[in-house]
Amino acid sequence: MFNLIIFGPPGSGKGTQSVKVAEKYQLKHISTGDILRSEVSQETELGLKVKHIMTTGELVPDELLFQILLNVLETNTDVKGFIFDGFPRTLAQAKELDKQLEARNSGITKVLSLDVPDDEVVDRLLKRAEIQGRKDDNRETIGNRLNVYKTQTTPLLDFYKNQEKLNKIHGVGGIEDIFNSICEVVD
Repeated sequence: MFNLIIFGPPGSGKGTQSVKVAEKYQLKHISTGDILRSEVSQETELGLKVKHIMTTGELVPDELLFQILLNVLETNTDVKGFIFDGFPRTLAQAKELDKQLEARNSGITKVLSLDVPDDEVVDRLLKRAEIQGRKDDNRETIGNRLNVYKTQTTPLLDFYKNQEKLNKIHGVGGIEDIFNSICEVVD
């Protein structure tokens, strides 16, 4: 199996690029946010647990998140691989993901990190907030989200760099230009 992880700060375009990569390489796109919303909307047993946790404002525990993720892996055995969009988010999750994939005679093939300067991210998110009318995306909130991303992701980038799987991608420019840069690394 060919498995990719794509990282990037909020507003880096990782969701957009993940969908394009999934289409081109026939990979299953896995976004933990999408998975959680799907489980909740289908009112599965796990979805009901997740809904309760989410409504109380707490983070979904790794154990529960992995139950959901493993369900996706087990129900998509016919795919060529997966692209993990913004997951894992912690070192513990990365180690557990490696362990779970290894148990399936698989692993992470490459890790893509979209490198976008903070000022570009802020501009993109402010513009997106203006277009979508989102009041929660202001400079302070964006700054906090960037700090959280940096503190959580730096250890992961080092983790995958040590495994010689990390590939930094210049994440500024047109969507197609960035996509072409990603394809050069994937190919």
